[in-house]
Amino acid sequence: MPNRRNAHAPQSRRARRQTPHERGPMNTPTPEREQLVADIKHAGFYPDLVLEVVDEALADMNPDAHFVQHETHFSRDDFHRHITVMVLCGDFIVFAHLDDQHLEGDAQGTVAHVSVEAVHLSDLNAVTMSYGFSQPQAYNAGSTAPTEISFQIAWTGSLHLELAPAGCQDPQCNADHGFTGDARREDIAVRVSATADGPESVQRAQHFARALHRARMYATRR
Repeated sequence: MPNRRNAHAPQSRRARRQTPHERGPMNTPTPEREQLVADIKHAGFYPDLVLEVVDEALADMNPDAHFVQHETHFSRDDFHRHITVMVLCGDFIVFAHLDDQHLEGDAQGTVAHVSVEAVHLSDLNAVTMSYGFSQPQAYNAGSTAPTEISFQIAWTGSLHLELAPAGCQDPQCNADHGFTGDARREDIAVRVSATADGPESVQRAQHFARALHRARMYATRR
């Protein structure tokens, strides 16, 4: 007589079914994950380190959309590089940021700083998107791409200030007019332009911003 005990095995002994966003580490390919790996490698900024950091941050979840931004800032006698990886996965958005610092007095000394944060979409306070179009009079729906895109993501209420000395219309005036500027709540701010970054970067940023907007709208309705 066949043994039928396993047919009624407790749920805890059965293999747990994975949710759609779960899977193994980076070396198990999906189209979105393969593109994420390719974009990190293309950035060329400590790719092995960035890949491992992002893989740990995803915690075996599948990426739904992502954006990778690598920037270099120059000062008078030095330059500073950093990379930000944003990954939308399920009900979370994962941020991984890495920058390097050259140690003073050590020509070969460099240290990398890594920060990772995962935020539930319902905890986002705001997702603001801005688009720029050249020749708007020639705009064709569905075929005209933006020439630049920027988006700001806020979840902690951090206030970003940009101030500059205020002035007046009188060129001979020496009075102190205080400061002028703007204030906006943001934790992450991204700006991509076709001129500086290329049309493909603008397209990738637009795809991610739209995916994030849709996912956040859905998360806040539940």
